[in-house]
Amino acid sequence: MRLAITGGTGFVGSHLIDVALSAGHEVRALTRRPQPERAGVTWIAGTLDDPASLDPLIDDTDAIIHVAGTINAPDAAGFQKGNVEGTLAMLAAATAGGTRRFVHVSSLAAREPKLSLYGGSKAKAEELVKGSGLDWSIVRPPAVYGPGDKETLELFKMAKLGVMLMPPRGRLSLIHVDDLARLLLALAADEAPSTLVIECDDGRPNGWTHREFAAALGQAVGTSPKIVSTPGPLLRLAARADTLFRGRKAKLTPDRAAYFLHRDWVVDSKVGPPPGLWQPQIETLAGLKDTAAWYRQQGWL
Repeated sequence: MRLAITGGTGFVGSHLIDVALSAGHEVRALTRRPQPERAGVTWIAGTLDDPASLDPLIDDTDAIIHVAGTINAPDAAGFQKGNVEGTLAMLAAATAGGTRRFVHVSSLAAREPKLSLYGGSKAKAEELVKGSGLDWSIVRPPAVYGPGDKETLELFKMAKLGVMLMPPRGRLSLIHVDDLARLLLALAADEAPSTLVIECDDGRPNGWTHREFAAALGQAVGTSPKIVSTPGPLLRLAARADTLFRGRKAKLTPDRAAYFLHRDWVVDSKVGPPPGLWQPQIETLAGLKDTAAWYRQQGWL
């Protein structure tokens, strides 16, 4: 296939490009900054808010995989621009350019649009995709991990130190970034089903409790960490403090704290991938160990 990919310089997008190339596909990828030349990849300079750069991105492509988005912003305007307006721009470009297959990367947070600004923006983007008239599919990944991820890196660091501060009681699902990439490619194929909302994970029934996930991270780095469930009020206070001291660079914002405090981020098996389309291949504990090894090789852990 000839694929147009947004977010190709980010964590999920870079793995998606790797998997796409290994499968023999050609890639056009949007980038803000110059990138090293790479066989099979045509880098298109531009941004989602520059319509002129989107025409060459989708020119003569078979499918669009829209990965780019904003996961952390200081206010609603930041999420609106990154997740809603960016998606609308890609849908408009796809319609004008004649590329009908559109694979959209959303989030489980879209199930709870009133819980966080992030989830609300993802839900709005999903509605735009559903009303586009294209051959769309929407993927709602749970927590995504793997080599190169700077979000879960902080959890690996805590596990190495031997004390893990986790949210209060709750459950979550996980997926390795390469398994997610394979699903996105499967949905981009011309013969794949469309008009689907899909929730995907590592195949573990009913997901992981926060304590089980923390223990698995400990195994991945070779420790048996003390696991502390952080009370909700303390987590909210920490979010306010992080925002006060780091401003727009804060990692734990009140919006993210609201997301973390929700007790059910387990995928719904009733909206899983259609039989025969895709299955996860990476067992989670093995994937976490491989990720920890990669962090060590890079000097991150």
